Amino acid sequence: MHRRNLSLLALVLLIPALSLAAQDIEEEFTWSGTVAKGDAIEIQNLNGAIAAEYASGSQVEVVAIKEGKASDVAEVSIEVVEHTGGVTICAIYPTRNGRENVCAAGDDSELHSNDKNKARVTFEVRVPAGVEFVGSTMNGRVTADDMQSNLRLTTMNGAISADSTGWVHATTMNGAVDVEMGSADWSGELELASMNGAITVTLPASASVSVDAETMNGRVSSDWDDVQAHGRRKNHASGTIGNGGRELELSTMNGSIRLRRAH
Repeated sequence: MHRRNLSLLALVLLIPALSLAAQDIEEEFTWSGTVAKGDAIEIQNLNGAIAAEYASGSQVEVVAIKEGKASDVAEVSIEVVEHTGGVTICAIYPTRNGRENVCAAGDDSELHSNDKNKARVTFEVRVPAGVEFVGSTMNGRVTADDMQSNLRLTTMNGAISADSTGWVHATTMNGAVDVEMGSADWSGELELASMNGAITVTLPASASVSVDAETMNGRVSSDWDDVQAHGRRKNHASGTIGNGGRELELSTMNGSIRLRRAH
């Protein structure tokens, strides 16, 4: 066979492979296991939403759905790390300049970048009562519905919405924060913050909290008489609910802040 014909044959064989790599596909990863009450199931993501809900059983269930071009999806792995404080599950993207993404609990993790990989990973998590849920992503919404545990939720670009019988820590750069807590028994300081987005927090009527709430462009409103906005712009409020003690910090640059009392 002539060299030109061989080249044409190679091109014909290559085209289907390139077409397959360019197609959008979906892959699913699942994990389930037992996490002791008081320990945490932690999800760390870079590009995609995280959604948690209460599980009536004793097992934590995690589903990670990878979506995007086949070549991008193939480069993203899901890593599970078991440690003394619970279980951490991460979406691991490729990185540049030899700087690897490392999955580890809390601040020990090193998730740097996705090296222009455009795959999205959506996490769906079912969490039993008493198991703390920690969810963080760079780009995506974080939600936690009907939970029965304490929550720590973080995103850079996306809204946060949560309700739980426990307390909720939530921070974002771009998006609204809307949380309802059934308990106000945290230790020290609890923060709800955004740079660009409104903050709404509902506390139990029995809460004992020292509150400091401030926005640059917006207003602060409160259902508690002892925590009312002051000044001409009504953009700052501080005061004590019940006997005080623990601290609640509410802050945003652009958006209103509303402090509500549960009925």
